Amino acid sequence: MHELSLALEVLGLVTSEAAKNRVKVIHEIQIEIGKISGVESDVFQAALEISARNSILDNARIIIINSPGKGRCMSCSEEFDMEDLLALCPNCQHQPSEITGGRELKVLSMMAE
Repeated sequence: MHELSLALEVLGLVTSEAAKNRVKVIHEIQIEIGKISGVESDVFQAALEISARNSILDNARIIIINSPGKGRCMSCSEEFDMEDLLALCPNCQHQPSEITGGRELKVLSMMAE
């Protein structure tokens, strides 16, 4: 379950940034997770909630924003949404030559005091 190690990394990042900015409490955090990142959003959120106990994120509202997978076809240059890494171009049925979105896992924002 790599979601736990990713949750711990996010907790470490948030804790470090909070310390730099003298933040005492974080009320809300928004995290973007790409559809084809290999991260299960529900499992990640649960891991982060458990990891956040007794930390600066304890009781924070955790908002997960799932972004779609995006690809560009190597044959016809069509850009399209991808449900998984093996998605085919809806126009010509080839695989994309470039994955242009959906692999991210990033902290978008935090509301704190």
